[in-house]
Amino acid sequence: MDVVLLSRIQFALTSAFHYIYPPMSIGIGVMLVIFEGIYLKTKKPLYKQITKFWVNIFSLTFALGVATGLVQLFGFGTNWASYSRFVGDVFGSALGAEGVFAFFLEAGFLGVMLFGWERVSAKMHYFSTICVCLGAHFSAVWIVIANSWMQTPAGFKIVGTGTTAKAVVTDFWAMIFNPSAMERLTHVLLGCWLTGIFFVLSVSAYYFLKKRHREFAKVTMQIGLGAAAVVLVLQLFSADIAARTVAMHQPSKLAAMEGVYKTQPNTPLTLIGWVDEKRQTVRGIQIPGLLSLLTYRNFETPIKGFDQIPPDERPPIGIVFQTYHLMIVMWGLMVFVTAISLYLWKKKKLAKTKWVLWSLIISVIFPQIANQTGWMTAEIGRQPWVVYGLLRTVKGVSPTIVSSQVVMSIIMFIVIYALLLFLFLFLLDRKIKHGPVEEEELTYRNINPSGGQ
Repeated sequence: MDVVLLSRIQFALTSAFHYIYPPMSIGIGVMLVIFEGIYLKTKKPLYKQITKFWVNIFSLTFALGVATGLVQLFGFGTNWASYSRFVGDVFGSALGAEGVFAFFLEAGFLGVMLFGWERVSAKMHYFSTICVCLGAHFSAVWIVIANSWMQTPAGFKIVGTGTTAKAVVTDFWAMIFNPSAMERLTHVLLGCWLTGIFFVLSVSAYYFLKKRHREFAKVTMQIGLGAAAVVLVLQLFSADIAARTVAMHQPSKLAAMEGVYKTQPNTPLTLIGWVDEKRQTVRGIQIPGLLSLLTYRNFETPIKGFDQIPPDERPPIGIVFQTYHLMIVMWGLMVFVTAISLYLWKKKKLAKTKWVLWSLIISVIFPQIANQTGWMTAEIGRQPWVVYGLLRTVKGVSPTIVSSQVVMSIIMFIVIYALLLFLFLFLLDRKIKHGPVEEEELTYRNINPSGGQ
C-alpha cells in the first residue's frame, strides 16, 4: 500500500484512540468543579462523596489520555518529518505554551486533588480541583489552536523553497487568533463538556436501574440533566458559527459536508441522504434554499459547489458527508434523551421508566461518536492539504519511511490499544459497580489502613 495512506491510517488510529480520553477528563473536570463547589457551599457530606467518586474516574481517564497522547508526538517525527519541519516554528510556540500552561498546571495540582482531602483546607483543595480542570482545558486550547492554524493559517511567512521551505511566525497573536481558532475551540470544548455530562448521566441512570446509591444518583442526575440542557443549546449556536466560518475559509470542506456539486442560489440542505460520486449528485431528503439561508442568512447567495473546485483540491466527499451528518444525528439523540428525561424527572417518573434509563446509560457513547466524527469531518475535509492551501499531505510524509514499517506499527498499535481499552473498561466497570465510598468507610481506612486484616 501507499506509504502516505498508511501513515494517515496510523495517525488516524492513534488520534482517534487518544481522543476517547481527553474529552472525558475535560468534561468530568467541569463536573468536579460543580460538585465540589456545591459541597464547599453547603457542607453536605453527600457532595463530598460524589466529588471523591468522580475524582477517581477522572484520574483513570487522565492517565490514559497522557499515555496515548505521547504516541502522537513520536508519530510526527517518524512518519511526518517533512510536515514537522514545515510547521515546527508554529507548533513549537503553541505546544510549548501547552506544556507551560497545561501540563505543569495539571501535574502540579493533581496530587493535591487526589490525596489532599485530609491534608489541606477545603478551600485549598477546591482551588486544586479548579487548577486541574483549567489545566485540562488549557491543553485543549493549545492543541485546537495549532490544529486550527492548519485549517486557516495566519500570522506567518514562508522561508526557503522546495524541501527546505517552512512557515515562520511573524505575528504570534494573529497565529493564535487565526480565523477559525475561537469558533473551533468553543465547539470542541462544548463537545468535551457533553462527554463528561453524559458520562455522569449514564452512571446515575445505572444506579437508578439497579436501585443502588439512590441519593447519590438523584443529585448527580439532576445536576447532569440541567447541565446537558444548557450545553446542548450552546452547542447548537456554536455549530452554526463554526459552519459559517468553514464556508468562508474552506469552501471545499463545506461542499463535502453538505454534498454540494452545483453552485446555485437556493442551495438545498440535505437532512438524510448519500452521495453518488459517479453521478455527482446527492440523493435523499432535501429542503430547498435552507443551506443558503443558514450560511448567508438569505436564500439567494449560492454555496460554492464542486463545479467551481478543481478535482485535485477536493476532499473525499462521501466520507466527509456521512461523518458530518452522523455528528448531527448524535446531537439530536442527546437532545431527545435529555428532553424526555427532564420531562419524566419533572413528573417524578424517571426512576420508574426503564427504557429511558437504558437510553441514558447508552447515551454515554453519543458525545464520543460526535467528537470522533466531528474530528474526522474536520481533518478529512481539509484534504488534500495537511496545511490548508500551503502544504499537501503527500508532501508532509517522511521521505525515508517505508510501507512495511508503517504496517508493523499499525498492527502493534492495534494490539496495544485493544489491551489498554480492555484495561480501562475493566477498571471503570469495577469502580462503577463498587460505587461511591461511604464517609464511614473512609474514616475507618484512615484509622486502620490495614483494613483489620
